[in-house]
Amino acid sequence: MPHQYIKKILQARVYDVAKETPLDEARSISKRLDNRVLLKREDLQPVFSFKLRGAYNKMAQLSEQEKARGVVAASAGNHAQGLALSASVMGVQATIVMPKTTPDIKVNSVRSRGGHVVLHGDTYDEAFKYSQKLVEEKGYVYIHPFDDPDVIAGQGTIGMELLRQETGPIHAVFVPVGGGGLVAGISVYIKYLRPEIKVIGVESEDSACLKAALDANERVILPQVGIFADGIAVAQIGQNTFEICRNYVDEVITVNTDEICAAIKDIFDDTRSVTEPAGAVALAGLKKYVEREGIEGKNLIAIDSGANVNFDRLRHVSERAELGEQREAIIAAKIPERPGSFKQFCNVLGRRNITEFNYRYSDDDNAVVFAGVQIKPGGSDREDLLKELREQVEEVEDLSDNEIAKIHVRYMVGGHAPTAVNNEVVYRFEFPERPGALVRFLDRLGGRWNISMFHYRNHGAAYGRVLVGLQVPEDERDHVVKFLEEIGYNYTEETANPAYQLFLN
Repeated sequence: MPHQYIKKILQARVYDVAKETPLDEARSISKRLDNRVLLKREDLQPVFSFKLRGAYNKMAQLSEQEKARGVVAASAGNHAQGLALSASVMGVQATIVMPKTTPDIKVNSVRSRGGHVVLHGDTYDEAFKYSQKLVEEKGYVYIHPFDDPDVIAGQGTIGMELLRQETGPIHAVFVPVGGGGLVAGISVYIKYLRPEIKVIGVESEDSACLKAALDANERVILPQVGIFADGIAVAQIGQNTFEICRNYVDEVITVNTDEICAAIKDIFDDTRSVTEPAGAVALAGLKKYVEREGIEGKNLIAIDSGANVNFDRLRHVSERAELGEQREAIIAAKIPERPGSFKQFCNVLGRRNITEFNYRYSDDDNAVVFAGVQIKPGGSDREDLLKELREQVEEVEDLSDNEIAKIHVRYMVGGHAPTAVNNEVVYRFEFPERPGALVRFLDRLGGRWNISMFHYRNHGAAYGRVLVGLQVPEDERDHVVKFLEEIGYNYTEETANPAYQLFLN
């Protein structure tokens, strides 16, 4: 198998549209990590993503008869743009089926590159099924975004370039993983020529389909996929890509949203460019690897895979970057409701900068405060802060790793009901970001249970984040679960979450 792919990579036709991207040293992050960190700048491609390579190479292998039939793909992002541009250059009709939830910036980008966009369904799976229907009805040729040998070979040209650009010793190359086309192409080439170089896949922890497959020793379908790093939000690793990865990828590292946001900031600080979340995943994994292994003085390469990010997502990225760098702690504390208690609380914090402080009168005895506190990264400062607070304050809760505290509660603090809310249960949802999603939810609810709390926050993705409180009697709890399953939105019950209990209950 490796010989087959090496030949395909060497013969891949990508440079009619793609360009050889630079391998830039990230000086600030290199100094901070005591290693030489290099970024492979695929965000500089004409469509701001590496996907152009695989799409064009696949199309270059089609016969004239196949090109005459036209091509089709299901994609909500970078593959769609790469295929549209490739088809336009070749004079081939390209139809791109995109979910109705796809952000306008990506729909308009595909159209501007000559692609015919069909909006169908709310999810990628629905769009994919419709694209297969078009293959049957119209005779189009389907161009897969990752699970195709020619697509894998196109992406593998990145490995060929970086070995030519960095001829000295390389300790490891870190590659983002969605469906696996990129890491498969890079790993098979690097391991064939330089087997001593580690190839490490990096996944978002809420869409880690390769890690799940390696753990199970077979391809599995994730029951739920997180959407923040939408460019790698894939439920199942490809069949071709898995066969390569299980043989040539050394390990897989998973990273969380905060770590991805911190990596976006790192890349901006060094390059003044803004990557999409999937584009920064590899650097986030690199940082985690360095911390785990304690290595110094090594050459480490991260693939900066793309920069197709909606502008309105940057607010969320900025908010979470400090947490990802462990420069901020989010603390809840209960303090006496009397003059001077706030000053006493601040005295415990010492010279640390307070980045956020929220409080509202609760009762005559106690006040609950929500504080963001600046801390020093990479050490024990957070633990020291909590220890000092717990010695002086009766109740302290660390919410730095609490998702609803970071996404919702920090914007809702002070929202205690003046009296107890009976039978309240709380759920966190992901709503499709399209007209009618909320109305559909309320229609299905049918006025059966009272909505006692509602908070919505969109981060410029295909889904909005919603926190809902419902008043549901104990004997109807099974009914509400059935209702939630029927409506089909991803949800998590958060009634027992300490952030809710402290600030909203």
